[in-house]
Amino acid sequence: VVSYRISSGDPHGRFSIDPQFGIIRTKKQLDHEMQSVVVLTVQSQLAAEDCGSPPLTSLLMLDSLAAKIVILDINDNSPSFTSSSLSYVMEDVEVGFLVHRIIAKDPDEGRNGQVTYHILSGNENKAFVLDKITGLLTTAQLLDREIQERYSLTVMALDDGSPALSATQVLTIIVLDVNDETPIFLKQLYETSVRENQESGEFVIKVEAVDRDAGLNSLLRYEILPGTGYEKFKMNSDSGELLTTASLDRETQEVFSIKGSPSRSSTAQLTLTVLDENDHNPLFAKTQYQISVTEDLEEGSAILDLFASDKDDGLNGEVTYSLIDDTFGAFAIDSVTGSIVTTKALDRETKSQYTFRVVASDCSTHLPRSTTVSVVVHVDDVNDNDPIFLQNPIRAFVPAETHVNETVATVRAEDVDLGSNGAVVFSLMTVETVFQIDAKTGDIILQEPLASKDFSTQLLVTASDQGISPRTATAMVIIFTEEQEEEILFSHSLYEASVPENSAAGGH
Repeated sequence: VVSYRISSGDPHGRFSIDPQFGIIRTKKQLDHEMQSVVVLTVQSQLAAEDCGSPPLTSLLMLDSLAAKIVILDINDNSPSFTSSSLSYVMEDVEVGFLVHRIIAKDPDEGRNGQVTYHILSGNENKAFVLDKITGLLTTAQLLDREIQERYSLTVMALDDGSPALSATQVLTIIVLDVNDETPIFLKQLYETSVRENQESGEFVIKVEAVDRDAGLNSLLRYEILPGTGYEKFKMNSDSGELLTTASLDRETQEVFSIKGSPSRSSTAQLTLTVLDENDHNPLFAKTQYQISVTEDLEEGSAILDLFASDKDDGLNGEVTYSLIDDTFGAFAIDSVTGSIVTTKALDRETKSQYTFRVVASDCSTHLPRSTTVSVVVHVDDVNDNDPIFLQNPIRAFVPAETHVNETVATVRAEDVDLGSNGAVVFSLMTVETVFQIDAKTGDIILQEPLASKDFSTQLLVTASDQGISPRTATAMVIIFTEEQEEEILFSHSLYEASVPENSAAGGH
């Protein structure tokens, strides 16, 4: 009997052969990807058997052949990714820059192993484009790490089998920072204040800027740009804290305008107002004021406007005025304006000079400061007093034998006004030939011999000052000889009269 057997080429026992008919069959699952061609050696043999007991068999090899078995591919493998799932790209790359190459392998053959690539999700803003054949991923638009620093793309590798098989991978793209962002201050204008007269090192303010870059590109250093008064401040380059380097004086410079800058080209304006300390006294223009006023000023007349300046600010620089000496009720001062006014009529003949002090005080609520100034008021004379005869009437006894040009009587008058207002001259009110009066001395002189021993007469003498509008007084001089020496009596003990107001001078 002829039989068949596989003598070699199947070490894993994946095939069997029908010994009688020589039909080759598979015994195990075949895998094209493991081995696509199998060559089996098949032998034929002749077997002879006797009829003994037990029968004996003898085999005779007849021939052998090689059976080549080609295992055809089916789409039984999905693509698998061999490229990394993480990629990095600088944010300043141009459009079309190659970011990553996606690689997936499919061990199948032909169309079953042909892979195409597709982005399933994560590319909603169309930042990337993927070549489906080559797997090259490039930028489709400019990137900005400060807007989006990470992309997670779900990509698919798809074979061309039927039915098609696929695999997916989440590709993470990290956008790396470049120093493309300008630092930005949290405020474009900082405003603050600091007290004057403080020691150097006084904390003023902290400025702050942000930089959307990352890493070293986002580290900021602060500096002050040169400007008026900037040398009185220093800035901590790391923290942005501004400190004084000298004591500030508000009266020298009240407002500082400082520009600060981090190291990469951004600036912010800082306006610093120096707060006032009450470190200045009110200041008058003079140490003493001397003025002259006429004594005929009306009550309430302003005679002097004082002003004291104070370099301080607010209540520290607001000045009020007061008198600290007795003015005998003659003057008062307006506490706000510093205007000195009369509070009663002045009379030079009573008091010709007033000396008092004025104090200017600031309105600080804490340790107010003040300055004192001396004011001297000279009261100038006006012609407001009539001459006054020292005696009136005047009686003079003249002997009958008195010689011509002898003085028979002398009148005296005083005027308390000054200068020409108080210089008195005398005159006779009627034309007189017997007697004459010396205008300066008031001597009455006999001009003609007396007519008889019983002579008597009455002379009206006027005393006038020499003011611009002279004032006068009248006295009676009674001259008599020995025979007429007797008491002269008025006809009435009281004389009464009325005069309309505003009557002209010299009226009767």
